[in-house]
Amino acid sequence: MEKLEQLYEGKAKKVFATENPELLIVSYKDDATAFNGLKKGTISGKGVINNRMSNFLMGKLLEPKGVATHFVEELNDRETVVKKVQIVPLEVIIRNISAGSFAKRYGVEEGIVFDEPTIEFSYKNDDLGDPLLNTYHALALKLATKEEIETIKSMAFQVNDALKAYFKTLGIDLVDFKLEFGRLSDGTIVLADEISPDTCRLWDDKTHEKLDKDRFRRDLGGVEDAYQEVMRRLMGE
Repeated sequence: MEKLEQLYEGKAKKVFATENPELLIVSYKDDATAFNGLKKGTISGKGVINNRMSNFLMGKLLEPKGVATHFVEELNDRETVVKKVQIVPLEVIIRNISAGSFAKRYGVEEGIVFDEPTIEFSYKNDDLGDPLLNTYHALALKLATKEEIETIKSMAFQVNDALKAYFKTLGIDLVDFKLEFGRLSDGTIVLADEISPDTCRLWDDKTHEKLDKDRFRRDLGGVEDAYQEVMRRLMGE
């Protein structure tokens, strides 16, 4: 599989065309951003960890459980072949424990374990600051159809069940996480983007130590060590 022209560069990844119009190559960067790009930095080795972790969780954990993803093949530590999708402009956030913007928005402390997971959508639009929206807004803006939204919700909860149980075996609580979905050329909805310490809040289940991007967001230090610790537990490295 050969990399052709670069199609896109985002905050954390570059995307390249290949000789197959249905397949792309994603290359993961070490660049880190927070607060809609207002805070910028570098987390050494992050690209490798996010690439390998996403591929492992999509290819080895979720696909066998019937969750369709964009993952095709890992080429090397930083690059992966994925199916070309049209991203649905909805960021899907599942929360199992109160933290981050949820705690701030509703004036509750961090660490409250919910009886059931919550789901929320935000409009994937950097210029607007990714505002929260509900199903009716998404339909009014024609971001997705009613059927697509139901599919996305059902898949998101399925992903949560699988990830939460798996991370627990590693001594990690899956606090909350963001997912993105895309449409294949035939309209099928698949899980896209990544699953990593960039997109998940992960706490050690005994010490509640943060093992994710919050260490970068909140200037807690030890960011690289936290990412490597997640990788070590996940891949035994």
